[in-house]
Amino acid sequence: MTARFIQIVEVGPRDGLQNEKVVLDPEVRADLVTRLESAGARRIEAVSFVHPKYVPQMAAADRSRIGLVLNGKGYDRALGTSVDEVNIAMSATDGFGLKNQGLNVRAQLSMLAEILAGRQNSEGQPGTPKLSATVSCVWGCPFDGEVSVGQIADLVGEIAAMGVTEIALADTIGAGDPWAVNRKVEAARQAAPDATLRLHFHDTRNTGLANAYAGIEAGVDVLDASVGGIGGCPFAPGATGNIATEDLVYMLHRAGFETGYDLEALIATARWIGERIGRPAPSALSRAGGWPT
Repeated sequence: MTARFIQIVEVGPRDGLQNEKVVLDPEVRADLVTRLESAGARRIEAVSFVHPKYVPQMAAADRSRIGLVLNGKGYDRALGTSVDEVNIAMSATDGFGLKNQGLNVRAQLSMLAEILAGRQNSEGQPGTPKLSATVSCVWGCPFDGEVSVGQIADLVGEIAAMGVTEIALADTIGAGDPWAVNRKVEAARQAAPDATLRLHFHDTRNTGLANAYAGIEAGVDVLDASVGGIGGCPFAPGATGNIATEDLVYMLHRAGFETGYDLEALIATARWIGERIGRPAPSALSRAGGWPT
């Protein structure tokens, strides 16, 4: 029997570095991307197309593979680069949307509709990047509190109805638990049965890998992770790093899943980026290594 393949989207160069105090030169970030590709990464969210005033770590954003954008201006900027995919950031709540993008939920949906309308004549043409959407604060908002299953189902349904074929559900502040993951994944699947679901977990409260397990058991085959477990969100107080790519890969490989990653190369990259940001990477594998040794 062929082992089930789990695609891991590496977000360390974007979500990982954006919350670090040390601002790395573009050449160092490019080196990180190259090391991750050598370790097996095939989809890398490398940069945010936001104003450097707000996230200076993302300056010189024209060297990337996947670019995250917050609005139409960011999307237009992404089109002027060589990105293969544009990921539109959405928010499940008005509070986080206003803080992160200056847009409430309805305004974000209007923004997405405008972007999609502008793509109609170029969709599928060579050089046109693929498009996906990420919904943040799915399991809790630092400003509005709890987020209901109904809120997520309604929002995911509207996004899918516009024609977005991959939708990521993000636990931006690490508030989720495995049972809540099951409930919201199922609700999203019912609301968007033809869309690919992707999961993005932060390990703020030490539930990240448990939530990843729950998502995989619920049938999701695409997850985000950040090498070394670095990162967070500068607009969400207390939002520490993502689940670590090497920790997730270790768990999956031990269970018999395929990921396409070289675990030892990932561990080496996690330790390397820890040296560059001036602190040890917080992942367990960067400290303990793999097993068997």
